[in-house]
Amino acid sequence: MYSSNWYNNLIKPVFSPPDWIFMPVWSILYFLILLSIVIYAIKKTEHNKTAGYICFAVQIILNILWSPSFFILKNIFLASIIIILLNIFILLNIKYFYKISKTASLLLIPYLIWTLFAAYLNISYLILN
Repeated sequence: MYSSNWYNNLIKPVFSPPDWIFMPVWSILYFLILLSIVIYAIKKTEHNKTAGYICFAVQIILNILWSPSFFILKNIFLASIIIILLNIFILLNIKYFYKISKTASLLLIPYLIWTLFAAYLNISYLILN
């Protein structure tokens, strides 16, 4: 199970935010992600949306896998791989959504920025610990 002792004893990277910030940030990001997929789904187009849906599904799965890999398995290396892949698929997701809806793609930009920051933190934890 998740051990806050393990996490609290890790050497923290520079710019590591306070723990309380994560819940409100992720709440906003999940709202934007949901809004993005809804806009993408309802947008009428003659273009094929399959690649966008696939990238969306993959990045959501990677997002879900990150927390257990880091906090339950305590595998910072695996979490680093997952978050790097997550960022790649968010970028691809933005690219494919942009072809159908600029709004849907732009709603994913804060998510990308946050996960890039999270990747910095994750890799810093890996190096420091």
